[in-house]
Amino acid sequence: MDPLSDIIALLRPHTAIAKPITGRGRWGVRYAAYRQPGFALMLTGQCWLAVEGVAPLLMRQGDFVLLPATPAFSLYSDPGVVCEDREPVNQAVRHGEPEGEPDVEMLGGTFLIEPVNAPLLLPMLPEMIHIRATAGDTGRLTSLIRLVMDECAGDRPGRAIVLERLLEVMLVECLRWPGNGGTGLSAGLLAGMRDPALAGVLRLMHGDVRGNWTVADLARRAGMSRSAFAARFSEGLGCGPMEYLARWRMSLARDALSRGATSLDRLAEEIGYESASAFSTAFRRHVGCPPGAFARQHRGAIGLA
Repeated sequence: MDPLSDIIALLRPHTAIAKPITGRGRWGVRYAAYRQPGFALMLTGQCWLAVEGVAPLLMRQGDFVLLPATPAFSLYSDPGVVCEDREPVNQAVRHGEPEGEPDVEMLGGTFLIEPVNAPLLLPMLPEMIHIRATAGDTGRLTSLIRLVMDECAGDRPGRAIVLERLLEVMLVECLRWPGNGGTGLSAGLLAGMRDPALAGVLRLMHGDVRGNWTVADLARRAGMSRSAFAARFSEGLGCGPMEYLARWRMSLARDALSRGATSLDRLAEEIGYESASAFSTAFRRHVGCPPGAFARQHRGAIGLA
């Protein structure tokens, strides 16, 4: 089993907005957090991106940035420029001087994800992924970026649908890019998947979510002592192995309850609980309400993001 594919499948990302952004002269804009995945691809020129909690970075032609849960951020032409507050719009954006050829051209936008599981799953992903055009081992991404840039430059039939599909593939490709394995990667699913011992254990848990797993069982599969495994798992994933398994089971439960496709008894069995009562207790502890109440509140939400 592939844990990253499992999580992306529950989030069901799809391109909501992909718009041209241009600028000329000196300019600066600031946007509030909106907690959906956002992206920017620099087509020509360069500008600065300052994300809340991260040092400002200079984006150059061919660079790609992905923000899995977009925090507040600023875009500006030069350091020291005063940034104006802006609201997102679903159309082309021009910054700075309104006339003349732009100094900066980029493609920016947002992916929509299913809201039911976003609070549980997005924290498993890094805060920001910045892929430089000059970085090594970007062959696949470079090919995708070239395709996107070529599609943006043309006016061929089907342009919108092609761009949408290319950008969705880019989202997945960015998340699994080998460069994410650097030492700066924060704890979470991607960091865990870079550790061969933890990756094997994650595949086991995702492959058999019904399994009666214990820390001792998983440590033995990883070839480690119980204490060493628990510490390594917590360092890589940001939580203990049993907590990770419980969160994943709750993600599957939230998805199933939103769809209304199964009974509590069957759902409890499918995700590894001995009874509907045990499942209900665990669900209330993790989610804050009984599964029946959650189902009534969220049923039909899947696909409406």
